[in-house]
Parts: sequence; structure tokens; C-alpha cells
Amino acid sequence: MSIADRTVQTSWEGPLATGAGALGSGSSGALDGLPVTWAARTEQPGGKTSPEELAAAAHSSCFAMALSLKLGENDTPPQRLDVTSTVTLAEVDGLPTITTSKLTVRGEVAGLDAAGFAQIVDAAAALCPVSRLFAGAEVSVDAQLA
Repeated sequence: MSIADRTVQTSWEGPLATGAGALGSGSSGALDGLPVTWAARTEQPGGKTSPEELAAAAHSSCFAMALSLKLGENDTPPQRLDVTSTVTLAEVDGLPTITTSKLTVRGEVAGLDAAGFAQIVDAAAALCPVSRLFAGAEVSVDAQLA
């Protein structure tokens, strides 16, 4: 049974190198009109996004939610979590491939030491659906308390 379904349409015009696309018709409307280009993936973004940036946004927000849940279950809810995801597009066997998502977590959590935080971070990593989606990629987490 599905917990949620979210849909986004991308419309693309032109060849890969010089063409452009835009996200639209999204379930929430939050991404509507967001421009995407090949250059935004492989050169400077120039105010446009890429699948890798969108994947990084999905991973960082998902992980923040999973960690917040696990910290709450431990009776140590966070005052603040800053989660950054860096998603890497590299060439593997001649094909562009998303190879890694590196998560950096900085947390302000009262009543928890670094070892306890690390243990809860591991539990969040196992819970986060986007981490599990990236299971074939290398996912690393650098987590520290403030």
C-alpha cells in the first residue's frame, strides 16, 4: 500500500547540449517552471537545476526527517539539524552515473553525546527511503553535534 505518490512532469525542447527543459505539473506545484539543462548538470548551473541537485534535495530533506524521527523516539528531539547532500555524477564504464551521495549532518541536540548521536544517525540512515533508493550508490554520512 502506498503512503504517498508524487508526480512531476518535465518538458524538454531541443538537443541535449543546447536544449532546455522545465519542470511542471508537479503534485505540489512547488517545482513548477523550474528550468533544467545539460549545462546545469555538467558546467555552471546558471540559475537552473539538474537531476543531481534535485536528488540531493530529496536526500537531505528525507534524511533530516528520518533523523528527527529517530531523535524524537530517543526522547532527545533536535533543536536544529543542518543536513547537506552532495550528489556526484561521474562516468562509469562510459556512462554518466550517479555514484555517491555524501551527507553532512550538523545537529544541536540536548542530552546526547557524540556516540549516542552517531548511533541514532545510523538508525536514521537505515530508515531514510531516499538512502535506500540510493542503495547502489555510495552513501556516506559525516555527522557531528554542535
